[in-house]
Amino acid sequence: MKVLMTADTVGGVWTYALELADALADRDVEVSLVALGAPLDASKRAQLRASRVARAYAEPCALEWMSDPWADVERTGEWLLDIAGELQPDLVHVNGYAHAALPWEAPVVAVGHSCVLSWHEAVRGRPAGPEWSLYRKAVECGLASASLLVAPTRAMLDELVRLYEPACRRTVVLNGRRWSHARVAKEPFVLAAGRVWDEAKNVQALARVAPRLDWPVVVAGEGGPIAGVRAVGFVPRLEADVLLARAAIFAAPARYEPFGLAALEAGLTGCALVLGDIPSLREVWDAAALYVPPDDEEQLAHILDKLTRDEREVARLGTRARERASELTPERMANGYVREYQRVLASEQVAA
Repeated sequence: MKVLMTADTVGGVWTYALELADALADRDVEVSLVALGAPLDASKRAQLRASRVARAYAEPCALEWMSDPWADVERTGEWLLDIAGELQPDLVHVNGYAHAALPWEAPVVAVGHSCVLSWHEAVRGRPAGPEWSLYRKAVECGLASASLLVAPTRAMLDELVRLYEPACRRTVVLNGRRWSHARVAKEPFVLAAGRVWDEAKNVQALARVAPRLDWPVVVAGEGGPIAGVRAVGFVPRLEADVLLARAAIFAAPARYEPFGLAALEAGLTGCALVLGDIPSLREVWDAAALYVPPDDEEQLAHILDKLTRDEREVARLGTRARERASELTPERMANGYVREYQRVLASEQVAA
């Protein structure tokens, strides 16, 4: 089977796409990957070379969730159709929405990793304004054209159904991740990951409680310095893996997190997880993490302070997180996608 896949280079979708492409290669699915968004840096180019992606294309452009991206969305859409005309894929896998509405000559699977409207409600506490009406229309058109909508959690799928009422078939395929680095001794510090300015990640809440903790707090992610924590800025993949392996606690008091790939990576290394008490994270982790309401900084400080004084509890939680994370394998994810790809193709053949 030949699949043409798009991937946003900003955030966890890039990691997800490469992990999935590698696992699909073992199932006779050939993935040609089109990278959209920020230009590929040296780290991402190295990841791409090490992957099992059959062909790769890259185009710096504005993405549908950015401000006034529509000229770029149209331009890259024409380019995507040219690539599809050359490759003749059996199926198109769009990790987004707008490009699902292109006149493809193959069935389309759209994967909803996040969405501006659900982000706005969760983070700002109110619906998105009229400035996002074109975005809403683009998502609705994309989903109306898709054969299947996939989300990484039931919580995210429910939001997409509530907001856009897609007529296509819908399902959930949990993300998967592999940890191949050597394990090292855990060190007494709390790690957070995410763009500092992203209100969804709620890193600022962690920074405000950090001075009250005995352990230092390290924040990895784009953005300026933050008082109270050690902000290390953007960290390349290999350095990020080292930080995850060393950290005893991973804190993500998120307001919005449709799946939480960084938490999965932290769980794989045996970090104790302290997560935002939101439906998607509870769905993924259940009893394998501790939860705190995103706006309750007193509770966040209390939980972290208690953990830093109880290394046995940190180790116990780290073991539970690793056990749960080990269930979320790339193989499980790829099996889910292959099953759904085959269903889509069989439905298309029946319709024809």
